[in-house]
Amino acid sequence: MNKALLNGVLATTVLLIVYFTVVSLVSGWSFAQDQFRQFWYFVVTLAVGFGIQVSLFVYLKSIVKNVTPGVVAASGTTSTVAMISCCAHYLVNVLPILGAVGIITVISQYQVQLFWVGLAFNFAGIAYMTNKVMKATKHI
Repeated sequence: MNKALLNGVLATTVLLIVYFTVVSLVSGWSFAQDQFRQFWYFVVTLAVGFGIQVSLFVYLKSIVKNVTPGVVAASGTTSTVAMISCCAHYLVNVLPILGAVGIITVISQYQVQLFWVGLAFNFAGIAYMTNKVMKATKHI
């Protein structure tokens, strides 16, 4: 279980690093800090939820050989997208040539809703992985 916990903490940390890196590259370090202060409860919850899923996956993988990593990957991607979406509208300043301006504007208008979608996927991933761990440990 120690390996699973370590991997979960590492996954949480990596997701937070990705968040700060992307937001800082798009809008600068001070803006990333401001956004984090404004939405920290979403960002931290998404990152911790992803770390929990990774921990459960690593633990499950240690007791069962045939585990599908797709659920963890999909939920982790959703969490990352939700965290970064809070600042996606600032890509308009960096990439005005792209036709994505309309998409980025829509994303920025629904950033809180995207956080909630990310949290829902996070919860579903945790529930799914917990269910798999419980089933696997019954047979041990």
